[in-house]
Amino acid sequence: MRYEIIGPMAERFDEVLTPEALEFLVTLDSEFAARRVALLDTRRARRDRFATGQLPDFLPETIGVRADPTWRVAPPAPGLEDRRVEITGPPERKMTINALNSGAKVWLADFEDATAPTWDNVIGGQLNLMDALDRRIDFTDPRGKRYALGEELATIVVRPRGWHLVEKGIVVDGRPISASLVDFGLYLFHCARRQLAAGAGPYFYLPKLEDHREARLWNDIFVFAQHYLRLPQGTIRATTLIETITAAFEMEEILYELREHSAGLNAGRWDYIFSIIKNFGQWPDFVLPDRAAVTMTVPFMRAYTELLVRTCHRRGAHAIGGMAAFVPARDPEVNATALAKVQADKQREAGDGFDGSWVAHPGLVATCREVFDAVLGERPNQLDRQRDEVDVTAADLLSVDKTPGQVTEAGVRANIAVALHYIDAWLGGAGAVALWNLMEDAATAEIARCQLWQWLHHGTPLADGGSVTEERVRAMLAEELAALTEGGGEAEGERAAQAARIVEETALGEDLPAFFTTGAYARHLGPRRRSLAAAS
Repeated sequence: MRYEIIGPMAERFDEVLTPEALEFLVTLDSEFAARRVALLDTRRARRDRFATGQLPDFLPETIGVRADPTWRVAPPAPGLEDRRVEITGPPERKMTINALNSGAKVWLADFEDATAPTWDNVIGGQLNLMDALDRRIDFTDPRGKRYALGEELATIVVRPRGWHLVEKGIVVDGRPISASLVDFGLYLFHCARRQLAAGAGPYFYLPKLEDHREARLWNDIFVFAQHYLRLPQGTIRATTLIETITAAFEMEEILYELREHSAGLNAGRWDYIFSIIKNFGQWPDFVLPDRAAVTMTVPFMRAYTELLVRTCHRRGAHAIGGMAAFVPARDPEVNATALAKVQADKQREAGDGFDGSWVAHPGLVATCREVFDAVLGERPNQLDRQRDEVDVTAADLLSVDKTPGQVTEAGVRANIAVALHYIDAWLGGAGAVALWNLMEDAATAEIARCQLWQWLHHGTPLADGGSVTEERVRAMLAEELAALTEGGGEAEGERAAQAARIVEETALGEDLPAFFTTGAYARHLGPRRRSLAAAS
C-alpha cells in the first residue's frame, strides 16, 4: 500500500507527519474506509426515501436497548466531570491560547465547522495542540501584544471533520483519505499520552452522525486505535453531537454503542436546523420562517432538547447545551441587549437540566458560568435530574409546521449576505467568521443557503409583499456581491465571485446539495502540489 503527502511540508510539519503517525493513519484507513463508504451510501439512500415522503421514527429493531433500564455509560473521565461552560473555536495559534485561558471548563478545538480545511489549518492546528500540551505555545500580534498560557487551562476536546469529508493532502492508493481519520488519528497518536500525563485524556466531539451504526463505527475505531497504541480500553471519551434529525430518533442507541467511551450528547442546534431543511425542505409542512425566528423555544426544537436531557441523564451521561454565537461589540447597548438574550438562553438550558453549554467567544464565558453556577453551586453537574416527566413522540420531533414566524425580505437578504460573506471568508482560509455581531461557521452558512433553496422551491410568500423568486434572489446576490467587493483588489474580487457562484450552485439549483463544503473543497481548497511520496 502506498501513501503520498500532497501538501507542502511547511516548517515543523514533519513533527506531525512522522512516518509512524502516517503508518497509523494508513492502518486506520485500511481497517475502516470501506465501512465509512457503506455508511455514506446508507445516508444517501435514506435521504432518497425522505424525498418520497417517508419520515423517520424510533427504530422498532432497537426497542430492547431503549427499554432496558440497567445499562449506563462510563463515568465522567478526568477533566470532564464539570463541563458547565465550554468554548468552541478553531485550533489557530491565538485562539488556542485564548480558549485555554478563557475560564471555560472545556475547549472544543474544532477542525470541523469552525475551520476552513486548508492544509496549513489542518496540520498547523495539530501542531498548535501539541505545543499547547507541551506549554510551549505563544503568539504575538502585529501590534506587539503577546499571548501566552496561564495556569488554569480548559480541558481540550477535539472535533474532527465529519464522515462526508476527505483530506486531499494525504492520499492512500491514489484516493484522498477520510478527513475524520486524519484529524482523529493525528491527534490521538501525538497527544493521547501528552493528555494522560496532564491528568486528562484524549477526548473528542463526534459531528454530524446520522444513526447508531455510525456511532458503532467510531466505537470500533476507538477500540482498534487504543489496542494499536497500547492505551487502556476506555481511555478515549467522545461526546456525540445530536445535530441531525435522524440521530435525534436514536439518542439512546448512540449512547449504547459508545457506552464505554461515551462522554454524553450535545444539542448541536445550527446543524440540527440545517438537517431538517436538507432532509424535508421539499415538503410545504417543513418550510421554516426567517432564521432569526427559529429559536430554541419553538416546538420542534424544544422537543429535541427535552428528549436529549432525559435520555442522557437516564444513562448517566452529560447533556451539553447549544451554542451562544454572539460576538461582543463596541456598542454598549448592543452588548446589553445581546447578553440578556444569551443569559435567558442559558437559564433555559440550566433550568431544563443541561450540565453545561457552549459559547463562541471568551467574552461570553462569564455570563454562561454565572447562570450555571447559580443552578449547580458546587456540584459538577445535575445528572441527578432524571426528567422522567418528559415524553417526546415522533410527531413532536417533526412538528416543524408549528413554528411561528414569517419569511421577510430582510430575512432573505440576511441569508444571502451570510452565505456569501461566509463562503468568501472560507475560501480565504477562515472557518469561524464574525458577521454582524454573530460568530458564523459552516453550519450557519448551510442554514442560510438551504433556506434560500427551500423558499425558492416553494415560491414562499413574503410578509412584506410578493414572494421569493429566482429573479429577486439573483438581484439581491448581485447587490451583496457588489458591496462585498467594493474597494477590494482583483484577487479579492475573484474570490468573492467564486463564493457567489457557490451560492448559486448550492442554493439556486433544482436539487439541493447535501453540503456546500464537499464540492467547494474539491474545487477550491486543499493542496494540489505533490511534495513527498513514501511507501508503507
